[in-house]
Amino acid sequence: MANLGYACRPVKLTRIETIHLGEDSAMPALLLVRLHTDEGLVGEGETYYTPAATRAFIHELAAPLLLGRDPLAIEGHWRSLYEMCARFGAKGNEMRALSALDVGLWDILGQAAGLPVYQLLGGACRDRIKTYNTCAGPLYGRTLRAGYGITDAAGTLDDLVAFRNDAGELARDLLSEGITGMKIWPFDVFAQEKGGVGIEYRDLQAGLEPVRKIREAVGREIEIMIEGHGFWSLPAAVQIARALEEFEPAWVEDLIRADDPTALAALRQETSIPVLASEYLMTRWEYRRVLDVRGADIVMIDPVWCGGITEARKIATMADTYAVPVTMHDCTGPHSLFAGIHLSINAPNALYQETVRAYLRTFYAELVTDLPEIVDGHILAPTGPGLGTRLQPDVPARRGATVVTSEL
Repeated sequence: MANLGYACRPVKLTRIETIHLGEDSAMPALLLVRLHTDEGLVGEGETYYTPAATRAFIHELAAPLLLGRDPLAIEGHWRSLYEMCARFGAKGNEMRALSALDVGLWDILGQAAGLPVYQLLGGACRDRIKTYNTCAGPLYGRTLRAGYGITDAAGTLDDLVAFRNDAGELARDLLSEGITGMKIWPFDVFAQEKGGVGIEYRDLQAGLEPVRKIREAVGREIEIMIEGHGFWSLPAAVQIARALEEFEPAWVEDLIRADDPTALAALRQETSIPVLASEYLMTRWEYRRVLDVRGADIVMIDPVWCGGITEARKIATMADTYAVPVTMHDCTGPHSLFAGIHLSINAPNALYQETVRAYLRTFYAELVTDLPEIVDGHILAPTGPGLGTRLQPDVPARRGATVVTSEL
């Protein structure tokens, strides 16, 4: 039952904590955020990449704007924080900080109301969202290098190693669990070795081999998503996309960076495969540039990079006006995943929620109290208030963890 009395009483933020798990953790670039209220509720969020710089922005600039204020005034907080992000020409690190804080504020609102976040976004358009497996390993996040992600050491459920060695067998394994989509990046290694300006014929054929093995093993029973991590020039991307067409992947993702939306539109005109872009974009203004030139068939949104739940919802709504579906990114942390699930349950044009089964069964399971329920390749709508998961109580005291606090 909603705690409506709480929402009617004055409440304020009293403490903001950031938690960095340390360089030896499974995800050393992850920064966790906790926002405390004088009513005892704690909202949680996170973001990924440049944790020290993000932490500095949170404590030096964001905390003074939030402490002592009403945590339920989310839209107003977003605007005041965005003014700080955009004022001096730099948005990347600042937007990640804003995103983490915004997710924590929505978590507080959900707890205050006694409702899951998706209910506060306007309710559910569905009771579950389809997921696919990004074929990374449990230690994939230990490198900050985007792309192929050769990890420090292979472990159980290392799907990156599996798709390189026998993608067909991996496809069978995923199908046995009811997972009917898999994302791989078989061309990245050649871009990283040779620069991505062009691709040689033998490298093109080698990159196609895992895709060919999947189709030979399971036919069209599984969707194949091709990730490119923005490594390629436009001519090379066109060459790769055309070579992939016979295998009918669900999409090609970020074969080129979304810096130039007209280049994306050109790629889209040159291939029959749907073009997806891009988790690297931040704010509705960057996505609008892509949508205005019809540069993508599908847009990917990362709620802990783009501007939080507040901004992700606006991006999804804007994409819907262009008849473009959205899919939520997660390859970084459990709060990002839960934020994406709530957005996916709410958004009428949501297509997929990304998951990494290696993370769910290792790092995420060790970090939070609750994981999403996945049935027959679909994530069920969370039922708990707020995000629906909490950090394990011992996280701040774990070896290597650094906790920084700003207080009223």
